[in-house]
Amino acid sequence: MQEEVKKYPTDYIHLEDMAMKTAAQYFGEELLEYLGVKEKPVRVVPTEIIQLEARQLYQDFNFEMENGWWYHFEFESDEITEEDLMRFREYEAATSRIYQVPVVTCVLCSAKVKKLKNEITQGLNTYRVEIIRLKGEDADSLFEKLEKQGKMQREDMIPVLLSPLMGGRMAIKDRILQGIYYVKNEEGKLPEIEIGKMQAVLYAFANKFLSAGELEEIKEAIAMTKLGEMLFDDGVKAGEKKGMKLGEEKMSRLTIRLLDEKRYGDLERAVKDQEYREKLYKAFGI
Repeated sequence: MQEEVKKYPTDYIHLEDMAMKTAAQYFGEELLEYLGVKEKPVRVVPTEIIQLEARQLYQDFNFEMENGWWYHFEFESDEITEEDLMRFREYEAATSRIYQVPVVTCVLCSAKVKKLKNEITQGLNTYRVEIIRLKGEDADSLFEKLEKQGKMQREDMIPVLLSPLMGGRMAIKDRILQGIYYVKNEEGKLPEIEIGKMQAVLYAFANKFLSAGELEEIKEAIAMTKLGEMLFDDGVKAGEKKGMKLGEEKMSRLTIRLLDEKRYGDLERAVKDQEYREKLYKAFGI
């Protein structure tokens, strides 16, 4: 009996997490330096903690640092609640116990709330996290600086990718369009996989934050990039005239399905491996 395909909403609720995880995985050292973390990462370390009761704890991202500490990152788009802090404390305690390492939890928050809760006290213990508030950064100043600078450096791409989450007067749509322009100019200079990942991050933010009309402008810009070629190819393979649109819909549905099931490794492979992507489309009936 064929498994019933679950229908997913089109609100792209998980896309900000996906974008941040992609940025962390492919631009880890530059991202940490930009966020003000002094220690340098040496490798990406596990985020899935399995306890004895077989309950799985899914963290957003972990780095092992030169000093032996692990930096645990959580990405939040809303204000931080006491429940969130209790969850982070559980992640941290389980990771520290299982891997025998000291753990620091950093919460990268894009909420508009200026004063964010960063600690809870229960009994004799106070638990505290490090808050990194992106809304305190100014996207206007960032792009003005890059315009004057002219030539882009690899580390400049991190704030560009994060610009939709920053404060400032510049419209989010314009930030994303400018980001796509900058990334396209790096084609041929940076590895193709990195270019594709950067474009995917910006496209994910566009789906999350923009209206349908604004998204059409982004799609036109994306159509001329490596990511656009991939989406178009997926649509053409399905025999549709409007290949780009169909390709976007299929990839969006696949992304939401894999994120919902927390299959991050499969999502990463699907982005860069067309044959594997097709297998997943078939498996999920997309």
